[in-house]
Parts: sequence; structure tokens; C-alpha cells
Amino acid sequence: MDHPAYQHVDLGSVRLDHGLFEDRHRLGRDYLLSLEVDNLLQNHRIEAGLAGRSTILRGDGPVGDDRHWGWESPGSPMRGHFVGHWLSAAAREVAVTGDPVLAARVRAVVDGIAACQESNGGEWAFAVSPRLFDHLAQGRPVWAPQYVAHKTLMGLVDAARELGDRQALDVAVRAAAWFDRWTAALEPERLAAVLEVETGGMLEAWADLLDLTGDDRFRVLLDRYWHAPLFDTLLAGGDPLTNRHANTTIPEVLGAARAYEVTGDDRWRAVVEAYWRCAVTDRGTFCTGGQTSGEIWTPPFELAARRGEKNQEHCTVYNMTRLADVLFRWSGDVAYLDFVELNAYNGLLAQQHPRTGMVAYFLPLAGGARKAWGSPTEHFWCCHGTLAQAHTRHAEGVFYLGGFYLGGPSADTSASVVVAQYRPATLRADLDGAPLTVVLELGEHVHAPGFDANDAAAGSRHRPAGWEALVTVDAAGREVALRLRVPEWTAGEVQVAVDGVEQATAVVDGFVTLVRAWCGEQVRLWLPSAVRAVPIPDEPTTVAFVDGPVVLAAECDREPVLALEGRAPADLLRPDDERHWGEWRRTWRVAGQSRTLRLRPLHEVADEPYSVYFPTHD
Repeated sequence: MDHPAYQHVDLGSVRLDHGLFEDRHRLGRDYLLSLEVDNLLQNHRIEAGLAGRSTILRGDGPVGDDRHWGWESPGSPMRGHFVGHWLSAAAREVAVTGDPVLAARVRAVVDGIAACQESNGGEWAFAVSPRLFDHLAQGRPVWAPQYVAHKTLMGLVDAARELGDRQALDVAVRAAAWFDRWTAALEPERLAAVLEVETGGMLEAWADLLDLTGDDRFRVLLDRYWHAPLFDTLLAGGDPLTNRHANTTIPEVLGAARAYEVTGDDRWRAVVEAYWRCAVTDRGTFCTGGQTSGEIWTPPFELAARRGEKNQEHCTVYNMTRLADVLFRWSGDVAYLDFVELNAYNGLLAQQHPRTGMVAYFLPLAGGARKAWGSPTEHFWCCHGTLAQAHTRHAEGVFYLGGFYLGGPSADTSASVVVAQYRPATLRADLDGAPLTVVLELGEHVHAPGFDANDAAAGSRHRPAGWEALVTVDAAGREVALRLRVPEWTAGEVQVAVDGVEQATAVVDGFVTLVRAWCGEQVRLWLPSAVRAVPIPDEPTTVAFVDGPVVLAAECDREPVLALEGRAPADLLRPDDERHWGEWRRTWRVAGQSRTLRLRPLHEVADEPYSVYFPTHD
């Protein structure tokens, strides 16, 4: 493959510092730690005949924390999906933080799956019965057994890749042998029909296993899982997505992305780029960055009739941010980072309960709706799994590396570091043998720590109209290009200073770039922002209010209609209750209406009814 524009930093090189994203990360970590190994393995053991009577008979069900219920209930066709998500998330968390308790549980889960595989004859390592795959091959209705099996493979692969767990890799390779034989035995028309039933990320699993083992069996599996009706239509410029289940296809395209990275075959990359054009560029989004309704893709730029109680499935948000990350690494196009930021605040954070850490399957965009939260052990929707993974990844996308890190004849001679997302974090990396440290802090007005900090500085007289980022760089005197993202929401002239000295800088391709031999200098970046009214594409008189990247919501039990009386919608907003102790708050009120409306970030809304979109009239 061509050398990418950028790459991730190594897991463990970045730590989130105190702030909103670290708070949400901790909620996610606490959830991972709250789940017992025996319950995570309950369905694998039942399928393998290793569950004792205490596992089979205990509990009054289908409620309680003595076992896992909902989609994880014994007998559910989706049983066993969550443990793969858990294993993937826990492996990443251990790789980043070294948490010893979680590390021990990862080992116990891998051991448990390996024991089930042995009991099943040495290959089958899944919680669902292989008979479901017979039904699938026969064309009988069955709910996505490949989707479920993929989750176990994903967890094992991530434990192997992130933690070097050889047993996990061995279990995955032996389990894959079953799929190699099964797919080889299917007639081409039967295999094509099988691929029409949700496969999850099987394609990505084969690419990962090819990368980890070099075994050409996985190259063959990649070719077998080429989903022609989807991929060929995309390559021909068609639209195979409208009104189709979204999260069936996104994981397939993530698999295509991984296949390109591992094999270098350009047809896989072409599929990924065509998918993004079809799903995002040529389709549009809601103000939140989400695009689905009732789990299906909306028609291009026709969103008004799809606004309701079941918008923006969490799984689609998580997987589309992963896809945006891939495309940024390949291209360096800042638009993908803007997409990630918008969906992080108004999807990943907005669909995690700010106190319990639980997930909302959907993000309602109907007026007066409420978020419906899952429970720790009684639902286990698909979105519980992507919730577990999403909040282990907040540190990953803060920084990227470029330049000589990437090798190859076209690589820059100097290193480059991209500050991609403005989240408090610290990077400690190796710069070709020399240490590199980058500390990213946010100014007083952006998610200030300690809402009741009595010793906070007075600061500005009123809430500043912008974001301030402080970036301290120490490369032991080595020359590094520091690239600071200028978000698409920036409303005015960007200001940059190094150690208090203003810099004459230009915004080029969405970045401000500073090149110097860094020895602990601090960069101050000022990004002016303003609340803007964002209309629904096909209903321009209905608007949402967005403060920088943060969608605002009004607490109300019905959809309010705003009287403009000749004013622009954004001119109706006034700062409201703007400061508590040392914290500047993102709160507003709508002026000149018959009823007072107060707005706050959508990601802060928990159990209250709310509205995001507001019809307007003169």
C-alpha cells in the first residue's frame, strides 16, 4: 500500500488528563471492571457443555446481576456477542493503562474460551451453535450468527495484537479453520446468499489474522468475503445504502480498509473511499453528525421526515468514527477529524449516561423525547458492546505522527506531530531515539476541572467566545513540525503565540504548522467560536443550535416553535447562568419567546425530556 499520511501513536504513549473525556473514560473502565468473568463466559460454557448447574439454574431472570440477560440470555440468538466486545475493550485498556486487575480478567476470559474450544473438539470457540450456520447456508431465517462469531474473533485478535497473548491468537487461528472449511464447501451462489446476512466484521478479522500470521488461508478468506452486491455497486458509483441497515455494511467496509492496509490491493481502498462518498459526502448528516433513523441510512439530504425516537444508533456512530480515523490516516484530510469531533461530543458522549456510564441505543431527535438507557446486566444490546469499546479510544485520536515515522522514499525528513482533537492529554513517545513529550491543556473556559474550585482565578469578565489550547512540546532540541487542527467551526481569526510571542501563521489545509527545535516551549492557540444555527438540509426553517462542536438541547417536553420576528435564529440566544465557581458553563437561554427555554450541551442531558431541533417562523 502507499505510505499513509499519518499513523497512530503507540498504545500506552498517550494518557488522558483530567477533563470531560477522561471522566467518561473512567465510567467505561468502571463498567468493564464491574462484570464478572463467569458471567461473561456463561454462554460459551453452556454451548461447550462446561456450565455447571449453578450457571444453568441460578437466578430468577430475566433481571438481576447474578448473570447476564437481554441479548446475552441463554437461548438468545445473539448470546455471546458481548464478551468479544468486552475482551477487545479490556485488552486496549490494559495496553494503555497496565491495569493489573483487568489484565488478570483478560487472561481468565481467554483461558475460558480456550477451554470451551477444547471441549468443542479443538476448533469451535463460539457461544452459538454451529447448527445456526447450517440454517444460514440452507437459506433458513436466522439472526446473524456470523455477526456473533465475529465478536469472539475480534476480542481474541485484539488480545493477541495489543497484549501479545499467544493463546488468544492460537484460539482464533484454530477457530478460523472451521470457517475456511465451511465457506470452501459452499457453492458460489450459496456463499453469495450467506454474505447477504449480516456478517459483522468477519472481513476485518481475516485481514487482522493475515497480518498477525502471514498465513495465505486468510488471504483466500478475504477474497471469499468480497461482498459483490455492496462493493461492486459502490465502485460503479451507485447507492446501495438508502433505506438499508447501516451497521450491516459499515463493519464490512472497515474490513475492506484493513484488507487494503494488510494486502496493499487498491480495490479495497477504492471501496472504502466510495463508501464514504455515498454514506457521508453525498448524503449529509443531522446536526449531531449522525445519519441513521431506525438503524437504516436516510435518503441523501432528505432528513426531515426521518427525525424521531430512533435516530443515530450508537454502533453506527462508533464505527463511522473508526472509518473517519482510517481515512484521515490515509489522506491527511482534516474533514475526517471534524467528523470525529462532532460525533464524539454528540454521539459517543451524548449516548453515554453522564453518571451511570450506560448506553442509549438511539439518540432521539424528536421534540420532547428522552434517551432510553440500558442497564449494566439486563439488556446487552449491540450498543453495549460498542459503548465498552468507544470509551477506551478517547486517547487514541488526540495525536497522530507523520514524517520519518512512516518510512518509505516519500517520507519527510523531519517528524511531525498532529494535534487532532482538543482533549487534555499527554503524549510521551520516542523520536528516533530521543524523547518527545507533548502536553495538551485547555484554557479556563473549556471543561474547567473542579466545578466547585474556590481557588480558581477570576479570569475573563464573561465567558470567552472561543477555545484556548495550550500545547507544551519538548523534543530535546530535535526539529519537529507541530500541526494544530483548526476546526471547521472556527469563527474568526486564529491566534497563535509561542512562549507569549505572537506568531504570524497561516491556516493551510485546516492546520496551523509550527516547525522548530522544541525544548519545552508552550504554544497558545486561540480558536474563536460562536453559536450557529444549523438547519435540516431539506427543511431550512427548522434549526438546531451548535456551540463550536457541541450541539445544544433545550429541556422541554414538547417541540417548541421559535418566533424570529425578523432576527436570525442564532441572535435569539443569550448567555445564561454562565459561571459556577471556576467553571465557565455552556448554557444559554432563548430570548423573546412566550416561554423561557434554556439550552445546554446535549451530552449533559441524562433523563430529562429535551429538544434539539426547533421549527421557526417570522
